Amino acid sequence: MIGIKIYKLLIVSLVTGLCFSMPLDAQSHHDNEHGHVHNQGSHTDQIPPQSKLVTRTAEYIFSWDEVLTAAFPEDAKEFEPNMHGGFNEDPETGIIYTGIPGYGLCSISADLKQWKTIGSDPRLKDNIHGIVFFVHKGKKHLAIAQEGKRVLVLNLDGTIISDILKPRGIEFDFPHANYFFASEQSNFGVTDVTYYDSTIYVAHGYSKGDFVLTITEKNGSWDWGRLAWGGKGDQPGQFQTAHGIYAHEDHIFVANRAAGQVVKFTPKGEFVEIFSDIPSGSLICNVSYKDQHYFFNALMAIGDQKSAPIYAHTGEKLVSTIIPGDLDIPVITNIHHVWPHYIEQADGSNHLYLLVHAWNKGKYAVLKLER
Repeated sequence: MIGIKIYKLLIVSLVTGLCFSMPLDAQSHHDNEHGHVHNQGSHTDQIPPQSKLVTRTAEYIFSWDEVLTAAFPEDAKEFEPNMHGGFNEDPETGIIYTGIPGYGLCSISADLKQWKTIGSDPRLKDNIHGIVFFVHKGKKHLAIAQEGKRVLVLNLDGTIISDILKPRGIEFDFPHANYFFASEQSNFGVTDVTYYDSTIYVAHGYSKGDFVLTITEKNGSWDWGRLAWGGKGDQPGQFQTAHGIYAHEDHIFVANRAAGQVVKFTPKGEFVEIFSDIPSGSLICNVSYKDQHYFFNALMAIGDQKSAPIYAHTGEKLVSTIIPGDLDIPVITNIHHVWPHYIEQADGSNHLYLLVHAWNKGKYAVLKLER
C-alpha cells in the first residue's frame, strides 16, 4: 500500500499536468490522428518508483493488470500497432466486442482471458473505428463504423445484414446534411455508432460535414433515417469533430473532440447541456458509463502528463483523473478509447476494470481498480 506522502506527490504531478492547455482546430486533430505522432515532452516530477504501481486522483486507484493484458491473441500481435477503434459490450453475457485492422472483428470473454475472431467476411478486417452491441426486436446485433467506407449491421456470428454507404444527399430532414452529401467534395467520415429505441446513431466527425446521422430498420434491412443534426461550429448543438457517441438514460452523448466536450442531447437531437469541469486542452474521444460514473479519455497528454488522461465524471463534476502512462505500460501515449467493465469474482462481487485502446503505435491494455 502506498504511503500518504507518495499519494500527495502523485496528485501534485497530475494536477500540474492538468494546468496546461493545448488548443487545436478540428482539422489538425484529424491530421494528427491519421499520421503524426504527438511529442509528449519530458516528465520532470520526481515520483518514487512504487507510486507508479497505481494512478489516481480523488476516488479511483488503478493498477496495470499485466496478466489480462497479455491475453491479447498471439497471432494478432503483428496487427496490434494498427489498433484504432473501441469497445462495446453485451450486458447480459459480459462479452466485449472490438476490432483490429487486418485481423478482424473480435469478441473478448467476460473474464477478459479469451479472444475470438468473428465472421469471415473480408469487410470485417477493415478498420472498425466505432462499434455498438444492441438488441433490436428481440435479437442481438452489432453495428460498426468503418471510417471512409461504410456502416455495417451484423449478427453476432459475423453475418452482415446491411452495408450502409455514404448518403446521397436526399435522405435527411436536415437540409445542411443533404447539401453536404450532395456535393462532389463531400466525404464519408463516420467515427462511431450507438443505438437507442430502434435507431442507430452515427457520429460523422472526420469531415467538414460534422453531423450526427441516423439509421433505421425496415423489413429487416437497415438504411439512413430522416433524423440528422449538427454541423461544424461552436454553437450549442454544433460540433468540432464529433468523435464518439453513446446512448445512456434516454439521452445521446457526443464526444466533441476538438472542443474538449461531452455534449448531451435528447434522442431527437435537441441540445441539453455540456459536461462541466473537463480540463482545458482535453481532446475527448469517447463516452461510456459504469459504476455511477461516465468514463472518457482525451486523445493526447496535457502538459507533462506521461499519457493521455482518462476521466471519471458524475455528469456534473470530474471526480477522478487516471494517467495510464504513470503505470509504465509499454507504448501507451495517446488513447483512442476506454471501456469500463466488471468481472465477477469468486465471492460473487463485481470488480471494475478499464480496457484501453491506445493509438498512434497501437496498444491494448487492462487496468484494474485497486481502491
